[in-house]
Amino acid sequence: MIYVAGISISLFISALLLNKKNKSKFDRILLVWMLLLAVHLFLFYVNFTPPFFRTPSLLGIEIPLPLIHGVLLYYYVAVVTRQFPKRTWLALLHLAPITIGYLLLIPIFSTTSSQKVVFYQNGFEGYELFMKLGLHLIFVSGIIYVLWCSVLLQKHKKNIRNQFSDLDDISLNWLQFLVYSLGVIWSIVIFTNNDAYIFAGVSVFVILIGFFGVQQRTIFTRPVPSTAAVNKGVDDKKKYERSGLKDEVAEAIYTKMMHLFTKERYYKKNDLSLLELASDLEIHPNYLSQIINEREKKTFYELVNSFRLEEFKRMLSEEKHKQFTLLALAYECGFNSKSSFNRYFKKNTGKTPSQFVKALTASS
Repeated sequence: MIYVAGISISLFISALLLNKKNKSKFDRILLVWMLLLAVHLFLFYVNFTPPFFRTPSLLGIEIPLPLIHGVLLYYYVAVVTRQFPKRTWLALLHLAPITIGYLLLIPIFSTTSSQKVVFYQNGFEGYELFMKLGLHLIFVSGIIYVLWCSVLLQKHKKNIRNQFSDLDDISLNWLQFLVYSLGVIWSIVIFTNNDAYIFAGVSVFVILIGFFGVQQRTIFTRPVPSTAAVNKGVDDKKKYERSGLKDEVAEAIYTKMMHLFTKERYYKKNDLSLLELASDLEIHPNYLSQIINEREKKTFYELVNSFRLEEFKRMLSEEKHKQFTLLALAYECGFNSKSSFNRYFKKNTGKTPSQFVKALTASS
């Protein structure tokens, strides 16, 4: 049965995370989430599939549980992308609804197993308003957290362009999978409100987490390398108002940086990062990001790759480079992969490299 498979894989994933060395904060969040998913699936399986109420003493525990899944998704995404609240009380505030829910259910928990069964059979008599409000809160929380996590991902995508010159090794597929999959489950919750469909969806979700996570390898075996940026979006002009960076210092750093790019062709380092450049320029990465954003109106990624693109065009026009393939020239210019080269070239010229060469040949 699919519920048993979901429970088993949740526990299996939990075991993998538990045995993972050097567990990070987001590893621990994922571990707690997998354990709670196993508990949630178990409670549904033993009490709400035939024969019903096999463990009546556990009835009631499952009622507020849906409120925790959106919170844990948010915690996980926020920690991985380094957008988690700095104040602990703000983070704990997200747990208020589920905490209140359990406190209000204390009278139910204190009854006997047979009384709990009667309570369920009578349609939650005395708790009708609680159940109705709780259901609507579950709907709203699911929508809010999925949308919120989507916004965090979009911010993160912008941020990494201020940190790295190549994005091919920075995969957001895992986070996107978690957010979009939970979005699908919440759609099932909202549009069907059918427990069988909902928990079947949760079981499939857990199974896919196991499959996708094992493919990723780093999720369950090694620490996931951080790709989050420290700075915020490049369009926010207010972020640098209190940076303390003086104009003359900024100008000197900018001049030195442009010398590295134009004279020493520093951009040819295919794994170049903002941190490395900042270290060579002896300046804090945040200041360097500010200088690039304000003076070039570009992200670090865009700046470095614009130099690489111009260098590629220059080399392409020289007779001595005709013997080399386009990809070889791209690597020589600092591009790290065929896909990143083709993607950036097409975005900035409107043509593929091959089309650009053909047009260049036709015009000469």
